[in-house]
Amino acid sequence: MKLRRPLIVCIALSAPIAVFAQAPQPTAPSPDSQYRLGPDSLPQDAVPKGEIRGPFTLPSQVYPGTLHTYWVYVPVQYDPAAPASLMIFNDGQAFKDPDGDIRAQNVLDNLIYRHEIPIMLAVFIDPGRTPEQPEPTPHDWGDNNTNRRVEYNSLDDKYARVVVDELMPVLYREYNISHDPDQHGIGGSSSGAIAAFTVAWERPGDFRKVLSNVGSFVNIRGGDAWPDIVASSPARPIRVFLCDGRNDNRGTRNGNPYDPRWDWFLQNVRLMRALTQKGYDVNYAWGMNLHGQKMGGAILPDMMRWLWRDAPVSTDPNNTAERSFREAAKTRIP
Repeated sequence: MKLRRPLIVCIALSAPIAVFAQAPQPTAPSPDSQYRLGPDSLPQDAVPKGEIRGPFTLPSQVYPGTLHTYWVYVPVQYDPAAPASLMIFNDGQAFKDPDGDIRAQNVLDNLIYRHEIPIMLAVFIDPGRTPEQPEPTPHDWGDNNTNRRVEYNSLDDKYARVVVDELMPVLYREYNISHDPDQHGIGGSSSGAIAAFTVAWERPGDFRKVLSNVGSFVNIRGGDAWPDIVASSPARPIRVFLCDGRNDNRGTRNGNPYDPRWDWFLQNVRLMRALTQKGYDVNYAWGMNLHGQKMGGAILPDMMRWLWRDAPVSTDPNNTAERSFREAAKTRIP
């Protein structure tokens, strides 16, 4: 019996060892895995839905031979007798994609309805392209086959001229939009975000609110210079919300050594610090996300609330309009 006991113990121990050796190794979750759209970004049954008009095309003299496709969001509360605020979204096709990561039209519907942002029109505008070039899509934003890389990443006033001198006159003719620059915002993701910042920087007399998601403030066309430009220049009267993630592109490209000028997260943090030190009205959110719109989509409602937080408000308890949801305007345009 004594000779058999060690054999029994050995067999008993060998089974779990074999099973453990064959167990699959756990995989790390995606840095984007925690970001999901909330109710503010989804259609709600009781909330009236605005209309997206278009597509329209805007020929450009700033970039001869190109045109910009754009769409106009018109909320049901828009009354042509009252000036409306304005928000412009670069890479418009991605921001309005009903199945995408942003779905800005739903955010606008819900927040306008609840008085959380003012009544506003929104323009979803794509980067310029020639008639022969394809329209950007949610799967191809046009970096390699449109004018996007040049327009959005260049540190000059050309794209600002497209927005202010070419697009805005068309909008003013067709809609009653406030001429107050504090009622004008512009935003985007990646290269569209640095383009939004550049527009407001170059034309603060026209745009003073900037929404930046994973902004490409890197050396695509010298954009990493922005923190130094901000630090060495007189402050502009602009308000900025920056959003980026610790797993955005971190400065290693094509097997090359780390280059801080190509580190998206570092450059966004540098810009935040420069804006803060100069006394700008700046807010920011740093997450875990990759380069994309997962986190930006999840927090877009909060970004919009913060940017537009100074809209007029009544504290009169007898103001029934203030205490009621915003319904459709009585006067509508065709």
